[in-house]
Amino acid sequence: MFGLGNVIWVPLMRVFGKRPVYLAALAVFVAANAWSTRATSWGSLLGGRMVSGIGAAAADATVPSAVAEMFFLEQRGHCMMFFNLALASGIFLGPVINAYLVQLHSWRWSCGFLAIAGGAIFILAVFFIRETQYYGERRQLEQHEIPPKRSYLGWLSLTVGYNHNRPFQTFVRTFWDIIRMAFYPPVFWVGCLVGIFVGWTIVIQVTASQTFTRPPYRWQLGKVGLFSVAGWIGVVISFYFGGKLIDLIANRARRHDHTLKPRAEKRLIALAIPFLLSPVGLIIFGQCISHRLSWVGSAFGYGMHSFGFTAASNIAITYAVDCYQNFAGEALVTVFVVRNIIGLVCSFYSNNWIAENGLEAVSRSFLKPRYAYTDFSFRSRAPWLRCSGLCC
Repeated sequence: MFGLGNVIWVPLMRVFGKRPVYLAALAVFVAANAWSTRATSWGSLLGGRMVSGIGAAAADATVPSAVAEMFFLEQRGHCMMFFNLALASGIFLGPVINAYLVQLHSWRWSCGFLAIAGGAIFILAVFFIRETQYYGERRQLEQHEIPPKRSYLGWLSLTVGYNHNRPFQTFVRTFWDIIRMAFYPPVFWVGCLVGIFVGWTIVIQVTASQTFTRPPYRWQLGKVGLFSVAGWIGVVISFYFGGKLIDLIANRARRHDHTLKPRAEKRLIALAIPFLLSPVGLIIFGQCISHRLSWVGSAFGYGMHSFGFTAASNIAITYAVDCYQNFAGEALVTVFVVRNIIGLVCSFYSNNWIAENGLEAVSRSFLKPRYAYTDFSFRSRAPWLRCSGLCC
């Protein structure tokens, strides 16, 4: 639902603007997590998590669209990196918080913390997030055409970004644009690329939570959560290589061609760096885990993969935004849906895959897919392989 929720939010964004969508999504997110803390059955908990995913989805496709509206082409990669840095920080620092909450209290407080954090962000959004949607012609206005400056209270209005031009038709047309853009090869390719990196991140997190709580490590959940800090360090290091660097490459290509047209494909050159580091990091992590070596080697491998994960994600998403700037939200819906489908498959079947082939073979499959064969049956051959809750 974290991926499919954008199918709802992006058409609503084109009708009502971004500010109402952010506030509505945050309200849904807070309510769903509060519901999850009070769940008394598996069905109720599952429903709460699904609704929470719908609310959280507004943080995906709508934000790159806002970046495309607020910043110039030559700044886009750097500014988009703040977006991907925030997402990646949640992926790698979230397990740290969650591990200690589960260890010291219970899993319910992991949902409660999300509700509290979402409520704080909602209050900040009410007073500080402004509308970026603009429907007028993009041109240099004459002096007499410049509208009066909007007051602070005027920016708090929920109708600033409302599209009065046939709103229902706009909603349907946007939904149809999302369906059509799913068949654009660059869009689908970006979704698969980002999804592969997300999937391997999930495999690492699941493997770490299972391995380090067992002999010979015998870590408590809190210490397992701290292991994710290694991944976050890789995220921070990638900030320049996945952001500013791709702007320098693209801007240099534009100056060389003496044209103002965007050269989106030039940004893809920077993919050589994460494509080199991330597979090596996965192999290092897998070998150290499978041979029960020191956690330091696994941490280095995790950091190398997270470096490649964040850098490649930002490069690919910025490329998609450059290709379809006026339809960035619609294009990225497909990207994030495909990404989450791959992540979902890895969440379900990584245990069976590891049990069938072993950690050493699985770590090599990033470079040699023939090692990754398995029947993916629901019956795990190693009953002790189970999720400890850190990846949830």
